[in-house]
Amino acid sequence: MNRYEQIALAELRRWQFEMQRPPGFFNRLSKKTQDKINALIPDKIHKGITVVIRQMIRAVLFGAKHTTAKPLKEAAFILREQTVKEKIKFYRNTAAVEGGVTGAGGLLMGLADFPLLLALKLKLLYEIASLYGIDLEDYRERVYLLHIFELAFSSAQHRNAVYRKMEDWDTKMKEMPVAVADFDWRRFQQEYRDYIDLAKMAQLLPVIGAPVGFIANYGLVKKLGITAMNAYRMRILSGGIV
Repeated sequence: MNRYEQIALAELRRWQFEMQRPPGFFNRLSKKTQDKINALIPDKIHKGITVVIRQMIRAVLFGAKHTTAKPLKEAAFILREQTVKEKIKFYRNTAAVEGGVTGAGGLLMGLADFPLLLALKLKLLYEIASLYGIDLEDYRERVYLLHIFELAFSSAQHRNAVYRKMEDWDTKMKEMPVAVADFDWRRFQQEYRDYIDLAKMAQLLPVIGAPVGFIANYGLVKKLGITAMNAYRMRILSGGIV
């Protein structure tokens, strides 16, 4: 293991510790606040977000048509990660600009940001997976990709359970059926929505919508990129991939 891989492994260990840490007081308080906000949001908006996320999950699980990039083979780990970091920076900045524009447009434009941001996040994940040499034609790798997405945007309580699903994934893959397994998209969309409400709902307000949208999207995409990097490090640095 070279110097860069040792540094990456140390970062991975810190990330793994955070993923397994039990929810603290502020996590529980935030969850209760989010639940109260959810109760105030009109049912039509809840249903609309649910439909968008359900369609996203179906598209990821049942097809690989969006995975245009071929898996990168025979590349040094440091080169893979340099390119991954460049991709994260590009999508992070793109999402921030998009969030600022839609946030400045008020309620309707703010609502339009949800599917746009989802599309950017998924494209980023597809590219990161390919750069780490993952073949997303295998639906089991797409399930792992969804778990990365879920891990990044879940509450602390649910995050611990998702992390345990992802541990030793290369062994668990062998135990999975050949056909696409059922996926609990209702739980997935609820956890995702709960995480972003406090940051994203303020984007719908006049005047402050633009700066909130810029900052929220920037942070959300950055968090997803870091989560994806460590999720694949967890497999590569333990000898599971490549």
